[in-house]
Amino acid sequence: MTLMTAAVVRDPDRGFELEQVRLDAPRADEVLVRLVATGICHTDLGVARGTSSPRVLGHEGAGVVERVGSAVDGVKPGDKVILSFACCGECDKCLGGTPAHCRHFIPLNMAGARHDGSLTLNGEAGEPIAGSFFGQSSFAQYALTSPRNLVPVPQDTPEELLRILGPLGCGIQTGAGAVLNSLRVRAGSSMVITGAGSVGLSALLAGLAAGCTTVAVADLNPDRLALARELGATATVNVSDADALDQLRAATGGGADYAVETSGAAAAVRLAVDALDVGGVAGLVGLGRPGAEIVLDHATVGFGRSIVGIVEGDSVPQTLIPALLRLHLAGRFPFDRLVTLYPFDQFQQAVEDSISGTTIKAVVVL
Repeated sequence: MTLMTAAVVRDPDRGFELEQVRLDAPRADEVLVRLVATGICHTDLGVARGTSSPRVLGHEGAGVVERVGSAVDGVKPGDKVILSFACCGECDKCLGGTPAHCRHFIPLNMAGARHDGSLTLNGEAGEPIAGSFFGQSSFAQYALTSPRNLVPVPQDTPEELLRILGPLGCGIQTGAGAVLNSLRVRAGSSMVITGAGSVGLSALLAGLAAGCTTVAVADLNPDRLALARELGATATVNVSDADALDQLRAATGGGADYAVETSGAAAAVRLAVDALDVGGVAGLVGLGRPGAEIVLDHATVGFGRSIVGIVEGDSVPQTLIPALLRLHLAGRFPFDRLVTLYPFDQFQQAVEDSISGTTIKAVVVL
């Protein structure tokens, strides 16, 4: 077993606390990764708020392969990698090229244990700790994962770049994939984005890289709207304005070809759909609470507008992430503008800044 430091959440009111924990040795089909850095996603924070037992979360890790099991092919010790979501690799969805729709996505990513129910983590006193979050639990010095979670990056990637790559495994991949994979936006088209967090701003960057000529971003936070303009948004709208919908329609010439909704708020969903032109498509990325309902104008949708739900940007991480990295290195996808680095001993500060909106994408350096 590996003794390591991890950010453990035991009680939502106490937040994340750095503790010594024990991580299993890799099985034949597993990989041990020494983490260099990991992003903090609002999915981590939402799960932490509802936890009732000790957990190690984290699912935007980047690091170096430390050990591999005897049955592992394709990666070796010393390889630099990004960690993404878990999938079984065997169901019809995985074999059909849509691993984000894996039949076992929920248990593999959210159950806190391996697929066979065994735990990978214990506390110093031997008490069980839920791990395997998104098949990695990367709020720690090491992660035990599957080769299917891993996206190798070039071996000459400098560590200062590797530090910021973890969010490509989820949040940034989700926003960019929604535009490039799910909606397949056309060059010369128009798009509305509701929510200017890391997912929404990644969608903005991907839309511009794909050739969208009009991108309007809507949010409540003036600082984030200002950053959206710096990154290339052709218009920004504060959703608190009484005429926000009219502003979005005006900015897109009467309505957008595409909309990406990233907040999960019912009012934002309605705004995104209502801002579409006839024939437009809205991609819903943000999720409300289970059971949450949305209300739409039937006539608006009935005149040819479409709505699609999006998970993980409908991405095959091993294909999309290297493409995004190439765009970044070419200066066409500056996602580093979204990232703020924190040392590991300031983990809770990074969490609080993420919740307050002070930081768009917090990345903790291990």
